[in-house]
Amino acid sequence: LAICEREKKSIAQIMFAMRFVVQWIASERAGRSVVPTAFWVFSIGGGFMLLGYALYRKDPVFIIGQAFGVFVYLRNLQFVMRSGGQGAAA
Repeated sequence: LAICEREKKSIAQIMFAMRFVVQWIASERAGRSVVPTAFWVFSIGGGFMLLGYALYRKDPVFIIGQAFGVFVYLRNLQFVMRSGGQGAAA
């Protein structure tokens, strides 16, 4: 099944946006601001997909921005995993 570049970008943007939905639902349930592990998972997934698109476009500013973001998301997930896999209060 061939997926055009526009569809790939749309899928990446949807995945990236889902992190805010996940964070909002978790915060509503907790009655306080929290950042669940799924937030970082969606951030990494969407970030890598958008980085792939940036590489395809050969856009250095887009590439640097997405690469830095993915680094930060991975680092935050590493902190979460070290603390026992629980999301943190924000």
